[in-house]
Amino acid sequence: MDLIQISGYLAGIIIAISLTPQVIQAWKTKSTRDISLPWTLLLLTGLVLYFVYGFGIGEMPIIVANIIETLLVISLIIAKLIYK
Repeated sequence: MDLIQISGYLAGIIIAISLTPQVIQAWKTKSTRDISLPWTLLLLTGLVLYFVYGFGIGEMPIIVANIIETLLVISLIIAKLIYK
């Protein structure tokens, strides 16, 4: 594994960590009033497209990071739909 791949994994970890508190807060407080559903859906679209790109070029850091981030965003969308 070279330095570029390590930086890719590190970037994915940092982004996933930055999204995690929002997901935890939404589920814990059962409040998603301040979360924009259009923004969240746009973020999900971007992540899925970036996953497809990562898969297409065979870059595991992009693939792994986007799977984790996509799951977090899907969880946030589910919370948003449940706790309107």
